[in-house]
Amino acid sequence: MDELLDVAIVGCGPVGQLLAILLGQRGWRVRVLERWTNPYPLPRAVHFDHEIGRVLQSAGLADALAPCTEPASVYEWRNAAGELLLRIGRDAAGSLSGWPESSMFCQPILERILDERARSLPSVRVDRGCEVVEAREADECVELVARREDGSTDSLRARFGVGCDGANSFVRGALGSPWCDLGFHFDWLVVDVLPAEPRRWDPLNWQLCDPARPTTLVSGGPGRRRWEFMRLPHETLEELNDEATAWRLLAPWGVHSGNAKLERHAVYTFRGRWAEAWRKGRWLLAGDAAHLMPPFAGQGMCSGLRDASNLAWKLDLVLASRADEALLDSYASERIPHVRAMIELSIELGKVICVADPEAAAARDRRMVAEARARSAPVTAALPRLGPGFFEEGPAAGRLFVQDRVRRGAATGLFDDVVGGGWALVSPLGDPATALDRDLADFLASLGGVTAHVSAAGPLVDLNGGYARWFAVHGAGVALQRPDFYVFGTAPTLDGARPLVASLRRKLGTG
Repeated sequence: MDELLDVAIVGCGPVGQLLAILLGQRGWRVRVLERWTNPYPLPRAVHFDHEIGRVLQSAGLADALAPCTEPASVYEWRNAAGELLLRIGRDAAGSLSGWPESSMFCQPILERILDERARSLPSVRVDRGCEVVEAREADECVELVARREDGSTDSLRARFGVGCDGANSFVRGALGSPWCDLGFHFDWLVVDVLPAEPRRWDPLNWQLCDPARPTTLVSGGPGRRRWEFMRLPHETLEELNDEATAWRLLAPWGVHSGNAKLERHAVYTFRGRWAEAWRKGRWLLAGDAAHLMPPFAGQGMCSGLRDASNLAWKLDLVLASRADEALLDSYASERIPHVRAMIELSIELGKVICVADPEAAAARDRRMVAEARARSAPVTAALPRLGPGFFEEGPAAGRLFVQDRVRRGAATGLFDDVVGGGWALVSPLGDPATALDRDLADFLASLGGVTAHVSAAGPLVDLNGGYARWFAVHGAGVALQRPDFYVFGTAPTLDGARPLVASLRRKLGTG
């Protein structure tokens, strides 16, 4: 067998790639095993939200992403008559994380950017054309056997293994973790198009809730467009999954073979489910191997990348012997309730559009049009709180922390770029470091933690007032941020910094 690795990752989609990067940036020896020789060349996911923008920023990808994403502020739902049923998002610029509320992209381009970053890290190795055929736990490690295309096999050991190998996960099967299925599933034809000429779409992203043909119309990233058409009760899968059918359904939108290229058409069955167990000993699951959801909230890939962000820092602490393995139990306890909330939201949105009965659609329209007219602004969907896990009690704990633009001296930019990501003790009242004794300050520094006094006057200048607003809304004077940008805890005064850091040290079992 090879030398003992730190982490073996099965699956090289965006979730496996991001996890490898986040661990590789911390210096851990990571090997990624992918059964397919070449990356999947056609679009799949097309959306990530502001939180995932910040996560990708932490992976060193912000500059590479800028030219290949298209910001999207609002998401509309309209009936067959064009009446507004629902508007989600923000008209104003800005978000909690300093990134656009939504960004549209092409998955093969994102995967190429992730692959280049992963391969640039000396402790990360990516092996394609290696199908994992055995996965088991041994003493103090996991063992894998991978079969190459020439029939040869490769055995390896790692301190931990993570299955990021998709909906038909081999690792999930090996762990024996069954699905919890909410029973919501519909067949849709997904059609990706490359228009020959630029065309303005207004709204950029929307749902046509027409019982004659429920249809999704969204950006597929710069220069791309996606349509999704629901299968009607009288149609077979074979009838729907046909190139001629795709062109016929595109025709009412002024799209045809003379002005566009059909990049892909495929029928998918959207489901809402999650695996019962995400950890068995030293094996863990992430991404589609752990959960699946309908696309209507655009949270499928986002949820997988949240898995990677949550798991990476916990594996880091366990691998470094800074925390007991029990910390890894908080991965599933935090993520399953969060992802279940996203699945339930996706299903509720799906129930709005997946209506092929005209009478049911008319009743929906009467109710939702009236509700939409009564609103003065779009609906903003706040991200849910984490489930019980590694954070303090309190209203802000377990929720996403703010990132906004700041200035320190001549450096101006988002907080993570100017100050640094990871553990951060932040206050608008003064320097939190002054509230820590030398022992606690050294402990926080040993975790790579930073302290910041952010205010309108500085020394870290709150350029947009985002921090002032966040602390005012939450009635907090100091906040301790985790490496995945969720709040560990808050306190009402600057003096509360000391018990926050002391609590962190106790929870890690180091004092």
